[in-house]
Amino acid sequence: MEFPVRNCDHTLLITEALGGSAMEDGHSGIRRWEDMDIDIMVKIFESMNIIELTSGVGHVCRTWRMAACDSLLWKTLDLSLIRSNFIKIPLEPYVYVSARSDKLFNQILKTALSLSQGNVSTLIFHYNMYVNDEQLAYTADRSLQLKRLVMPAWNRIKKATICQAIRKWQYLESLTMPTILNPRYLIGAISRHCKNFSELKVMGPFDVVFASTLAAYLPNLKVLSLRCTLLFKDALMVLLNDMKSLEVLNISHCIVVEPPSGQTHRRVAVELDSSIFERACRLKQFLTCTSDECVMCERTRNDEGMIRWYKYEEDLWKFDEVSSLAI
Repeated sequence: MEFPVRNCDHTLLITEALGGSAMEDGHSGIRRWEDMDIDIMVKIFESMNIIELTSGVGHVCRTWRMAACDSLLWKTLDLSLIRSNFIKIPLEPYVYVSARSDKLFNQILKTALSLSQGNVSTLIFHYNMYVNDEQLAYTADRSLQLKRLVMPAWNRIKKATICQAIRKWQYLESLTMPTILNPRYLIGAISRHCKNFSELKVMGPFDVVFASTLAAYLPNLKVLSLRCTLLFKDALMVLLNDMKSLEVLNISHCIVVEPPSGQTHRRVAVELDSSIFERACRLKQFLTCTSDECVMCERTRNDEGMIRWYKYEEDLWKFDEVSSLAI
């Protein structure tokens, strides 16, 4: 597991805030580390990333610990700097994550959740962070106020584990997730336990089964993003016909295809027809892109609707035309 290094000397910032050589607390007139105002410490800690915040600042003294636990630092727990050290394998879960990678992530995760003291409302994992059952269960127990979850990789998570987490996240409003087969177990759990749920982003092919499940279990969904993926036309029609509360639908850079019939191969729909736009006119926003010169559309076509984010810019997977779903 590799972490980026930032060119920021936080020790210098703290020393300047103290007014001199802060470590020389044996000299009269020199303020000690623990004498610093907590609000100043929190301001400095706000400039640190998750790696820096979990590297021991909470163990310097009682004052630093209080500052490091301030709720302002933990409304958003952004773990997107951390990626699993993995290789792909032919059998489930289709990835193998090294034990050392898991160990390092466990240390950061547990330290962060300890400092957060249950104040996390937004939790973000990297596209290539393969969280396991134990890690997810530990997180769910310590983030009961969670409102937004961004977790695009589910290879190592069992159905029972994610459903148990959903039961604990009763305040969940927004989810970014990968495509999954037979999504009824998950969408049903969200319907039962997350009464304020309103936004969903699915990263991967979207078929009529997924669309019908949303219509049946989440009829009050307000925002849905399916950008940069393979989208079946019959699934799109279900969304437009049956999701009466849907206000924002993002299908930018999608490949829209006809469902396969008999022995025929699926046919790519080059243009969205008038029947689709007629149904979409009731939406507040219907976001599309069919430009022949669009780089993202070209990438989606080249990747056959299952875009391979690792080939492109590092943070490209975080973008979304819907601002509330962007990172």
